Amino acid sequence: MNRTFVVTAFAAILAVAPLASAGTIGKRRENQQDRIAQGVKSGSLNPGETAHLERKEGALNREVRAERTLNNGKLTPAEKKQVNRQQNRLSRQIYRDRHDAK
Repeated sequence: MNRTFVVTAFAAILAVAPLASAGTIGKRRENQQDRIAQGVKSGSLNPGETAHLERKEGALNREVRAERTLNNGKLTPAEKKQVNRQQNRLSRQIYRDRHDAK
């Protein structure tokens, strides 16, 4: 595993850490980040797959942060539903990438 990749993955984890206290969304985000890290550690995720998942995770985190900024730190029920759907999609992608035949 190359050093740049490890540094990037660690930076992504640090970026997510402050958001983990945001309730269910934060817990789910943390869980998915852990699943990505486990895939890297076990070798079931290659660097390309990991980078793709990290980009998607980062985009979702930025979207949630922006929506919270617009609504005084809260998400509307519709926004929560949308974030949940996006997290479901990302979760399925993590599973597929970790279990694909290489």
